[in-house]
Amino acid sequence: MKTKYLFWAIPLLMLGACNNDNGEYIDIEDNERLSVTLPANFPPMVYNVEENPPTKYGFELGKKLFYDGKLSANGFISCGFCHEQRFSFTHHGHQFSHGIDDKEGTRNTPSIANMAFFSEFAWDGATSHLDLFPIIPITNEVEMGETMTSVLEKLRADSQYQKEFEAAFEEGGVNHENFLKAIAQFMVMMVSYNSKYDKYVRNEDGVTLTEQELQGMHVFQEKCASCHTTDLFSDGSFRNNGLPPNSSLNDIGRAEVSGSTNDTYKFKVPSLRNVALTAPYMHDGRFGSLESVLNFYQNGVQDSPTLDPLLKTEEGLGISLDDTEKLALIAFLGTLTDEEFINDERFAEY
Repeated sequence: MKTKYLFWAIPLLMLGACNNDNGEYIDIEDNERLSVTLPANFPPMVYNVEENPPTKYGFELGKKLFYDGKLSANGFISCGFCHEQRFSFTHHGHQFSHGIDDKEGTRNTPSIANMAFFSEFAWDGATSHLDLFPIIPITNEVEMGETMTSVLEKLRADSQYQKEFEAAFEEGGVNHENFLKAIAQFMVMMVSYNSKYDKYVRNEDGVTLTEQELQGMHVFQEKCASCHTTDLFSDGSFRNNGLPPNSSLNDIGRAEVSGSTNDTYKFKVPSLRNVALTAPYMHDGRFGSLESVLNFYQNGVQDSPTLDPLLKTEEGLGISLDDTEKLALIAFLGTLTDEEFINDERFAEY
């Protein structure tokens, strides 16, 4: 079954030509519009591709920027430093994000797969537009520690970047808008949709789930899918899942952005796609395994005024799970790993 459709893969007519990094001639008129994957089992895409359609040269520029240390104050830390493809663009094994001068942040690095299908970004929803999302890590003093003004100055001083911006955008030039649009084009194309689970629900290639995986799927649908909804496996909301607050971090979550005490300790519900690859877990990376996560939901949920009502039942706090159900859940979550995505050369560092 075909699972992607084309948004007019026609040339965007522009005048002139330039050379790429290898000194090769770039025919600007060849800046074709790229096809964006819209999986049959996904909800509609939130990002408006008509306002920033991914193109051949726009995508390539966004990819180059994503992996370029120039975006950081010390010239070393790139977006790809914390968002590694083989771990679904997370920083596997690192509890907190860290960057320049080996400084450490207070939150775990979230995956940036399927971002175009969501409307708010970062653990606390600090921005509601994908184009603006890169500003957060670039200007964070412990991540990339840079200013947008300084980043643009460095790019304008690079003759190769000047040519690539001209090739990528009809109204060319190294400017704030084009910079953010290019990185957004790269992220919009990052669609993870070909896991074993996806092929099963789309009835592709005769893929079946094992008895244990099917059991786990049923347990998931009964006990987890209220928050991890649709085949994105997240409803994009902000919830307090009962994690005892880390007193040393004093992280109040969504309330830091909204200013409302009703949002205290609420964090964005993460997508579970490729979750087997993205340890450690939770906004503060406190759990090193999926077993630990499920044990927490079984007997570690802490009550508070903003605890999500779904975690308060007649049986008590949390989610009732026996050992068989936990093993089945972990088996099912393993079916969400998309090997094609984490090995897709389009997104790989040069």
